[in-house]
Amino acid sequence: MDPVVATLTILLLAVVAFVSNRVPLGVVAIGVALALYFTGVLPLSTALSGFGDPTVLFIAALFVVSESLDATGVTAWAGKMVIARAGTRRLSLLIVLSLLVAGLTALISVNGAVAALLPLVVVVAARAGIHTSQLLMPLAFSAHAGSMLLLTGTPVNIIVSEVAVENGGRAFGFFEFAAVGAPLLIGTVAILAIFGRRLLPERNGGVMSVDLSDHARLLRRQYSLEGDTGLILGPARGVTEVIVPPRSPLIGVRLTPGMVTPSGDLVLLAARRGEEVLREGEFRARLGDVLLLQGAWDDLVARTEGPEVLVVDTPAQLRRSVPLGVGAKRAMTIVGLMVVLLATGLVPPAVAALLAACALVVTRTVSPSQAYHSISWTTVVLIAGMIPLSTAFTETGTADLVAGWLLAVVGDAGPQIALLALVVLTVVLGQLISNTATVLIVAPIAVAVATTLGASVQPFMMALTVAGAASFLTPIATPANLMVLEPGGYRFGDYWKLGILLAVFFVVMAVFYVPLIWPLS
Repeated sequence: MDPVVATLTILLLAVVAFVSNRVPLGVVAIGVALALYFTGVLPLSTALSGFGDPTVLFIAALFVVSESLDATGVTAWAGKMVIARAGTRRLSLLIVLSLLVAGLTALISVNGAVAALLPLVVVVAARAGIHTSQLLMPLAFSAHAGSMLLLTGTPVNIIVSEVAVENGGRAFGFFEFAAVGAPLLIGTVAILAIFGRRLLPERNGGVMSVDLSDHARLLRRQYSLEGDTGLILGPARGVTEVIVPPRSPLIGVRLTPGMVTPSGDLVLLAARRGEEVLREGEFRARLGDVLLLQGAWDDLVARTEGPEVLVVDTPAQLRRSVPLGVGAKRAMTIVGLMVVLLATGLVPPAVAALLAACALVVTRTVSPSQAYHSISWTTVVLIAGMIPLSTAFTETGTADLVAGWLLAVVGDAGPQIALLALVVLTVVLGQLISNTATVLIVAPIAVAVATTLGASVQPFMMALTVAGAASFLTPIATPANLMVLEPGGYRFGDYWKLGILLAVFFVVMAVFYVPLIWPLS
């Protein structure tokens, strides 16, 4: 099969598989890499080269960095500090939340920031008497805008920077993205503030997050405990509820509230049997009894992982809700040093992020298992599998061919019209498949167009980044959009009503503003 035909066929099948949502993203990406090998488009070493690409390693390491900030309570602390000053008015909350998630996204990615703040936003909405649908979509959309503030905001930023270097341009600086990212964020917040109330539905989600910040008070009420019982939910020590499951060795064991467990590191504060609270005297544990345990967080995690009990709210989840918990200072210090390395360019981005990830594990800020589990392997495999397709577009001449088609359509209209066509293509594809996959596909075409027109590759790459962030029209465009679907009570058709305004704004910025900062010639 002709390499160009094979490459385009593989691309078409990949897009269909992405859009169908029936095949896991990772399987599609690996299938792309294998298809490029079996059709003879690329040798095996090149078809699988994405798995050793520095960009992939950089992104994987950033997931560990994100986990350190979340697990040590830095994210919870930042969110509560800002929201405590925002009051309960919808507009002020929307602005504060938008700026908060944008800033967090710049450091730890769109999906990480939205996932970290989503429970907090649901709680704040409930307390302020605001429908969750009025705040959660703006949360996701503001995160997309925030991804343009720093190099670390999204994998797309890293990808276009590498593509620029490989094609005669230069790497984008760590803070350089803010030149377009800051105006994008300001415009996004303005659109959300002006049109959000009218274009967003007024609904509450079917699944509401637990208010973990009020967890201790809730437990005191449910177990009829006083202030003097020693119930603590803090940086070092915490509590958790466990249920006695069928076939548990605890069934029939004599227990007394206040006793120390046989392991010697946990205390049984109280128990519940249906509506009855067991606070005093000895009792034999039965199937379905709920036990309230207290101890060091690490001990709670270790002692509740076995088959003896079922955990109601995992200690790891509860621990994340405690602002500035154990290891928070170490996490902030290491992340701060990583940002310095990235900003100064003393070492390559992948090296800076890997050093930070290793330092977080060595200092026990995160455990090795936490580090492995924090990595979104779907994202890693997706990027690693799609990078060879981008390579195939270049090496087989497919990118030049598609660029020729595009130039034939736009005629002699000039590089700005060609840029418009590429941006619109990117925005449309980005509503159906991953924006990362979209940019990997369009980037070599953009390079070929820029080369043919004798234009600089820098504005084309930056415009693709802006277009890639314009994932506003469907819930399947990004995981962040999908994350807020159920908690916000949204339907598929809710996204485009507000999203179309933002998409048009992003297109205008990509086509007309970007060339002012990064000239086409």
